[in-house]
Formats: sequence, structure tokens, C-alpha cells
Amino acid sequence: MALQGVDQLLGELRAASALAAGKAPAPQETPQVDFANVLKSTIEQVNAAQQTSQEMQQQFELGEEGVNLQDVMVSLQKASLSFQTMVQARNKLVSAYQEIMNTQV
Repeated sequence: MALQGVDQLLGELRAASALAAGKAPAPQETPQVDFANVLKSTIEQVNAAQQTSQEMQQQFELGEEGVNLQDVMVSLQKASLSFQTMVQARNKLVSAYQEIMNTQV
């Protein structure tokens, strides 16, 4: 996941949380970013990491030269970690959405 995308996502979640709590969000000097594009690119990066690790695993299983076990294991762990991070971000988004939907106007 891109660190910049995660920072932007966290900023947007904090702003939504502040609005839900009835507080005025702190002014931001960062340019507006399309949330859908950030989310889409993050999902694409996680997918690419998983595909790369799967390809490396298959290459290792076939005994291709230049692919060692250490690289395969590191690639698998990166893919797993990025997927777990994405799941946790999704859980936070769902939680924030439910909190916003439960607030009374």
C-alpha cells in the first residue's frame, strides 16, 4: 500500500469522525483527493502483490533458476501483510460508516 494513500485515507477518516462528533475539522492544506481513486489504487496494489507472490511460488515449485526460497517467503509475507492491512482499513471504514449512520440529525 502506498504510504501517501494511507495517510490521505486516515485524514479523511479523522475529518469524518470529527464531523460526526459535531466538531469542526482542522483546516487542511493538502489538495483534495478522490477517495474512490485512492481506494481503487490501493486494492490494485494489494492484488499485484498477491499475484507476484503467487507467480514466484509457482516458479520456485517448478524449479526455475534465480528463484530462491527466501525471496518466495518474503514475497508471500508482503502479500499477506498488505492484505491484512487492507482488511483492517476496510473494517475501520465500515465502523466509521456505521457510526455516521447511527448519528441522529
